[in-house]
Amino acid sequence: MLNQEQQIFEQIKKAKNILITFSAEWSGDAVSSALGLYKFLKKLDKQVDIAADPTHKNEIYTFLPGYADINPSLKNLKNFIISLDTSSTKVDKVKYNKEDDKLKFIISPKEGNFSSEDVSTSSSKFKYDLIFSLDASDIESLGSIYEEDTEFFYKTPIINIDHHSENEEFGQINLVDLTAVSTSEILFSLLSKYSRDTIDDEVATPLLTGIISKTKSFKTQNVTPDSLSTVAQLISMGADREKIVNTLYRSRSIGVLKLWGRVLARLNNNHEGKLVWSVLSNMDFSKTNTGERDLSEVIDELIISIPEARIIVLIYETKEGNVNKTKALVYSMKGVNALQISKDFDTKGTKNLAKFDIKKPISEAEKHIIEKIKANLVKLSV
Repeated sequence: MLNQEQQIFEQIKKAKNILITFSAEWSGDAVSSALGLYKFLKKLDKQVDIAADPTHKNEIYTFLPGYADINPSLKNLKNFIISLDTSSTKVDKVKYNKEDDKLKFIISPKEGNFSSEDVSTSSSKFKYDLIFSLDASDIESLGSIYEEDTEFFYKTPIINIDHHSENEEFGQINLVDLTAVSTSEILFSLLSKYSRDTIDDEVATPLLTGIISKTKSFKTQNVTPDSLSTVAQLISMGADREKIVNTLYRSRSIGVLKLWGRVLARLNNNHEGKLVWSVLSNMDFSKTNTGERDLSEVIDELIISIPEARIIVLIYETKEGNVNKTKALVYSMKGVNALQISKDFDTKGTKNLAKFDIKKPISEAEKHIIEKIKANLVKLSV
C-alpha cells in the first residue's frame, strides 16, 4: 500500500492539468509555499496554474518568482459543447453572429434541412484534473476561488497540505504535519523526495520565504531543529536569504511606518506585559494611505520589538461602503491559542492568528474585547 507521499507522487505523474490554490488570508507561508510548488511543477514540464482569492492580496511578496502568475479567479473551467448530428444531412457553411445578449449559430445544409432534434448540448470535463490546496484549514478558507464553483472542488481530487491542528482534512489526500513549523517546510520535504535536483533558486527562495515569514525571521518559539536544517539546505540550493529578510523586515513603506507610529502612540499592555494591544481608526488608515492589508507588517514589528509579549491584539475600523466596521486581529505566541482566548466572539483563523468582527463602535469595542481576552487568559492560567 502506498503511503501519503507516494500517493501524491502518483497523482502528480498522472495529472495533465494542475491547479494550485491557497488560503484566502494570503499569509506569507501560504503564498510562498504555493509559488515554490508552482515553480517546481513548471520545471517538471507540468501544465499548472495558480489562483487565489484576491481580497487580501499581499504585494510584499511581488519579489518572488511566479507572483505575477497568480490569477484572481478560475476561468474556462468547462467548455459548453453544442453538437449537430450530420449523419443524414451534411453541413455546407457555418457562421455566427451576436444580437444583444444572444449568440446565434447559422448552419447551412448542403441539401435537405436540419431540425431541433439534430442538436444536443453538453459540458466538457473540468479543465483541471488535480488540485493542490496549501495552508488552508478548511475548504471554505480558500474564499472566492472555492465559492465561485463549489462543484469543481467536489468533483476534482484535492491534495491538502497544511501544518495547522485545525485542519479538517477535506482532501482526498491530506498531508497534515502538526510538527512542522510551516507548510513550506512540509513541501520542501515532499519535493526533495520527488525530485531533489529540480529544486533550484526559483523553488528554494519561495520556500525559504515561507519559513522566514512564519517564524518572523526565526524570532518565534516554534523554530525546531528540523526547520533550521531545512533552512540550511534551501540556502545551499540557492535561496536568497538576504533578499528575503531585506524585503520582509528591513524595508517598509512610508505609509506603514506612519501607521506603525500611530499603533505605538496608543499601545497598551496588561497581564505582566504578556498582553499587548492597540487601536486604529479608519481615519488612521486614510491619513497614512494604508489599509487592512498592511496590518501583518505592523504585527511583525510588534513581535520583533516586544519579545516578552505572548498575545498581540489590533482592534481597528474598516469602511465598507458608507459603514464603519470594527474588527480585531489576535496574534498569539509561546503556547497560547488565539482561538481559545477569543472564543467569546465569532472567531475564524488558526491557533496563532484569529480574526473576528464585532458589532460595536470602536470606542466601546476595545474595552469589551480586552476584558474578555483577559478573563480567558486567567481561565487558561496563562
